[in-house]
Amino acid sequence: MLDRCMGARLPGSSHVDALEVLLQGLCGGLRETIKVHEICLKTGPNLGAVASEVHLCCSLSQPEPVWSVRHVGGAMRGAGADQLPALVRPVLEAGISNNSLRFMYSLGYKLDYEMLRTGFSFQLHKTVPIAVTITISVTAVHRLPKIHAVDDPQPVTPGLQMVQVSAPASPDNYSEVVGAISGLAEYLAPLVHLSKPGVPAGIVPTASTAAAALVSRGGITKVL
Repeated sequence: MLDRCMGARLPGSSHVDALEVLLQGLCGGLRETIKVHEICLKTGPNLGAVASEVHLCCSLSQPEPVWSVRHVGGAMRGAGADQLPALVRPVLEAGISNNSLRFMYSLGYKLDYEMLRTGFSFQLHKTVPIAVTITISVTAVHRLPKIHAVDDPQPVTPGLQMVQVSAPASPDNYSEVVGAISGLAEYLAPLVHLSKPGVPAGIVPTASTAAAALVSRGGITKVL
């Protein structure tokens, strides 16, 4: 699978509420909760000269934890890739059993870091110009003070949320998928500025006004 992604930072709870209202209307209200314990493993010296890393992800948003393994390859390079508004990279992901961490250690992988990601996501299903499912996630990243201490997370960037837009594609249609992601980015532009990972996005000047208007119309009720 090839992955296309754009990202941004979103400051303040009102901006997050406003983006949720906007995405509920755009995607039909199909909100999914994100609570993922992510463990990054790197290869040891006995696994070849070229270092690589994999991520073991444990979803904690369901009654029973669900494990998966994910490998993200390097970004596509070249003049054509530089001109694309979204990052293009190969991604491999598969479900695994709950004893996989012990298995990866036995292969020679070493723990590099781990984190907890919390937030929510929506999926937008588009059919024009091609059929594609775009995932929009809004998450906060937390460090763990002790190994696997998911019950005591500490926010890495308090008050800031990461917005990521991604979609699967193939070598034959990645240009169309990038176009679909770019179109969504333009739609969200009054509230959040999306850019390639690694490219500073900054804060949208109209974000506060747009957020206040959206939350007011959305009628969000908070339970404290």
